[in-house]
Amino acid sequence: MGRDVESLHHVGHVVSDMAEGLELYRRLGFHLSPPAYPMLSPREGEAPRPFGAGNSHANFPRSFIELVSCVRDDDPDRLPAGAKRIPLRAPPEHLPRITASIRSTVAKIASCLSRFQGLHILVFKTPDAHAAAGRLSSEGVPHGGVNTVPVPVDTAQGTRVAPLGLLEIDSEDPESAGSGRVPEGRIAMAESPGTEVLDAQLYMDHPNGAVGLVESVLCVAQAALPEVERRYARYLGRPARADGPARAFDLEGSRVTLVADADLEAMLPGERAPALPAFVAYAVAVRDAGAARRLLEENGFPLRVSASGDLFVPAAAALGVAILFRQAA
Repeated sequence: MGRDVESLHHVGHVVSDMAEGLELYRRLGFHLSPPAYPMLSPREGEAPRPFGAGNSHANFPRSFIELVSCVRDDDPDRLPAGAKRIPLRAPPEHLPRITASIRSTVAKIASCLSRFQGLHILVFKTPDAHAAAGRLSSEGVPHGGVNTVPVPVDTAQGTRVAPLGLLEIDSEDPESAGSGRVPEGRIAMAESPGTEVLDAQLYMDHPNGAVGLVESVLCVAQAALPEVERRYARYLGRPARADGPARAFDLEGSRVTLVADADLEAMLPGERAPALPAFVAYAVAVRDAGAARRLLEENGFPLRVSASGDLFVPAAAALGVAILFRQAA
């Protein structure tokens, strides 16, 4: 397509309790990586302790779902079984900057949870973060610039670390400038490791047969829909198409759907947005929708069917986000 935004990179589900989130996703039939937590010494000479936030991934060949939760201030050593502790080693003079960065991330996550438990992160895949940053700047979209971040990928041969470009889109509201957040949550663009690394990654054998992240659904107020559509058209460098009352931005093998709150019930029966705007659902493609249904029923989930015929677990049974299971092409 020759565009600087290719597809969905990942979505982030922010939960209050990581152990509860892990149990939910295992019952849903996802195979998750062990949750990873940064470890940092509170003061020089003291033993490292969990700090900031932990995350876990359900990986697919070209995308993933991220599960995120903050370390508990009242009990920082309480981690889920099997958690990986990642020591942060840095010269003492760099620790204040690292600590401040982690605290900023935790503040963003806490802000998300103050709105609701659920989906708050949407990241798009870009082949060139610097090219994407240049286009966004030329179109007047505020962003935080490109940062190079080390991305660890667990493979059968060990953990491989790839330095990749990442940029976060900022709010156009002057009062929120520089926050790294837009009204609905965190929107970012990220590069991905090479195919040889992605093909070797672990945690892709999901019992529910999931093979990819294919849709994220954003619900907005009816009156705000035209402006949000214009905003995402600038982010993605392409127009939306009409999909009934909704608006869909088609990407490579995936899409972002915008729906007004008045139309959400017709799209996803029984669903209500916890706030506006809000990411209310995401969809994964599965090899066998019938097999996925049987697994979900055996694990006691209530199931509904979307207007487009997709099976989904309602948000009330999935820690704040409706999860759709779509038959893979």
